[in-house]
Amino acid sequence: MLNDFGYLDSIIANLREVKEKQAANIQAAGKLMADAIEADRLISVYGGGGHTTLVMGEMFFRAGGLSNINPVMETGLSVFNQALKYLELERTENYGRAIMKYYDLQKDDLLIIFHNIGINAATIDAALEAKKNGVKIIAVSSSYWQEEMPPEHFIRHSSKKNLFELADVCIDDYNPVGDAAVNVPGFDSAIAPVSNVIDFTIAHWLEIECVRQCVERGITPPVWRSANAPDGDEFNAAYIKKYKPLIKNL
Repeated sequence: MLNDFGYLDSIIANLREVKEKQAANIQAAGKLMADAIEADRLISVYGGGGHTTLVMGEMFFRAGGLSNINPVMETGLSVFNQALKYLELERTENYGRAIMKYYDLQKDDLLIIFHNIGINAATIDAALEAKKNGVKIIAVSSSYWQEEMPPEHFIRHSSKKNLFELADVCIDDYNPVGDAAVNVPGFDSAIAPVSNVIDFTIAHWLEIECVRQCVERGITPPVWRSANAPDGDEFNAAYIKKYKPLIKNL
């Protein structure tokens, strides 16, 4: 038997905590997403730097995912930039604001922001810019990081704001400070982060809840089929025709 030193148990416990304690918030977020679909609006998704940008990729152009997802994508903030460069950029003020200005979200548009730390410059600037423009914000982040990082911690945005202070709906992913969850006896550094497993699952819970509410309203939500499955391209063609002029990264 594989000894993972409690890694799977940690993930399951974390997911159960989210599912039990954040159910109402996920349902509220699902309502905003269903509202966007009913109003024929895009649902924008942003990752505030580093590995949290991967959740945006998980929701975009994904088999079984919503076709109206608009990734607010910036390679400079992602893991596809050089590591030390993206680390510097996610700590640089006004960079996140410039990204949001480029994507030009308008009043009553919907934006989902993922960043489990929830205090860095690229995250807070993006949220501030969106909020200024009347955009509705769903935030997925960790209360532990936001509450435990000192006000003067060097990675904080100069406003000292936490992401949860700026969002309309807040979903706590309970990501522990430091992220890594496993301690191997004889080795003094924790390993095996949990944040992406948790946030990917939250992303799919949001999709599930959104689709459930759409069906309850009698609305057919736009959902991709696998392009690699039989007739996948043919099924997706109508959504590509509709959304390609609207989604910059499609």
